[in-house]
Order: sequence, then structure tokens, then C-alpha cells
Amino acid sequence: MAEVIGSMSALITPFLNGKIDFVTYEKLIRRQIQYGMDAVVPVGTTGESATLSHDEHKECIEAAVQICKNSGVKVLAGAGSNSTKEAIDLSQFAQKMGADAILSVTPYYNKPSQEGLFEHYKAVAQSVDIPVMLYNVPGRTGISIEIETITRLAEIKNIYAIKEASGSMERTISIATSVPNIKILSGEDAINYPILAAGGVGVISVTGNLLPRLIAKLTKSAMSGEDKESRQINQTLYPINHTLFVESNPIPIKAAMFIAGLIPSLEYRLPLLKPNEGNYRLIEKIIKLYEVEL
Repeated sequence: MAEVIGSMSALITPFLNGKIDFVTYEKLIRRQIQYGMDAVVPVGTTGESATLSHDEHKECIEAAVQICKNSGVKVLAGAGSNSTKEAIDLSQFAQKMGADAILSVTPYYNKPSQEGLFEHYKAVAQSVDIPVMLYNVPGRTGISIEIETITRLAEIKNIYAIKEASGSMERTISIATSVPNIKILSGEDAINYPILAAGGVGVISVTGNLLPRLIAKLTKSAMSGEDKESRQINQTLYPINHTLFVESNPIPIKAAMFIAGLIPSLEYRLPLLKPNEGNYRLIEKIIKLYEVEL
């Protein structure tokens, strides 16, 4: 069972006239392949999964798998839901399409107990044979997977990792110390380097949509123990990492991609809107500090 680790981008979902722009989607994924990313992550938070239809969600997974086929770049398919039944359906579809692993966010809105979280993830993991990565992002979902629950989940054979997007280094170190048999990947660009330095085995990056080569280089150097180089890259990336979260993700990253000429139309699904004028100008200013390869 090949586990998916290393440098990954949480892909945006480009829209054109209200529909998914699959022509641009393919170009963006091929760009990820070209600039050295280890994997792509379709239909996560950054991919606006919350406002895609069930069919659109599946179409994005299928497209990513087909585009990455024979490239050496893996697909970690976003397949989470606040409905266990729906999460199982998406996970099984991802496996059927040939995804390498699934990323499963904690159920949002309904705020289950820790036992509910355990049973949810157990049911999802047992419904597929491919690896499962937990996704902890309490700022989005209103619930956090406690260390004790992670410990129990790590005993399920195909639950291999957690995307930690709580923003807490203390929690990250606590997981690494308490649950050594679960791999940790950074879900917060601002602390990619500290998490990697603390034993993380990869990043799932928003910034990677815009600057895949730099994110791949940061991850590789940090995981190889080249601390001086990875620290320097981390410092270089800080202004853009910070700016891409001045409004709710993926509002700034899609604006950045549009400004850089990587997507032809700046479209979101309601209730998300374009960034306000001041933030749009800030994004324009910060992008000028970087060489964005097309």
C-alpha cells in the first residue's frame, strides 16, 4: 500500500461561466507535474468542494487521476463529508477511478463526539483498500480530532497520516510524540518548514498552486535535512504565504492565479466573492516579489 507523502498542492477548481473549466484544470495539474510536485489534491477546501455538486466532485477526481496517469505524480483525492454515507461513496469512487489515497476531512457542522469521529473514520477506512489521510481543520469544521482518538484511528491498517491544519505547533509535536505510527503533513503554509523540521513528511499547500517549484524544493530540502536551504526558502515564501490568507481561502489564491495569468476567469461559487479592492491590490503587489512560472 503506497502511501502519499511529500510536496502536494491543494488544487483550486477553476470556473468559466459558472461551470468547471476542465481545460484550465488540466493545464494547472500538468504545471504541478512539470515543476516537481509529488502529488495533487483535488476537491479539498481550496477546491471549493463545499459548493460543488456531487457529480462535479467526482468529475474533478476522475480528471485529476487521468491527467496524472503515468506521470509519477500521485493523487490524494478529497473525499470527506459531514455525512458518513456520502464520504464512503466518494472514497469508493476515488478508489475505483485509481486515486492513490483519500483525504477525509472531519465532519463539519454536525459536531460529532470523539466516539462519533472514530466510528465515522473507521467506516470510511474499512470501505476502501487505499490509504486514508485524516484532515484536521477545526477552524473550518468546528471539531478537532483529539490525540486519544488519533491514537485509536492509527491502529486501523489503512489510516496512515493526518493533515494537520490547526495552526498549532504544540499540537503537531504532541501528535508526533504521542502517536509515532501516524505520519504528519502540514496543512498551513506559514508553518510548513517548522512542521517538516519537527518530523513532518510532507505539505498540502495552497501556495503550491502558484509557486509549485518552490514548495517542492522546500519540502525536499527539509525532508533531506538541508536546514539552511529550507529555512531560506521558507523565509522567501513568508510574504506570499501570509497574503494568501488575508481573506478566506481560496479567495486570495484564485485572485493570485488570475493576476499571474494562470486562470482566464476570476470566478467563485457563492457565497464566496472576489477579494475586496484593498486586498486585491495587496495580492498584486506581493506577487511582484516572485517569479511565477507559467
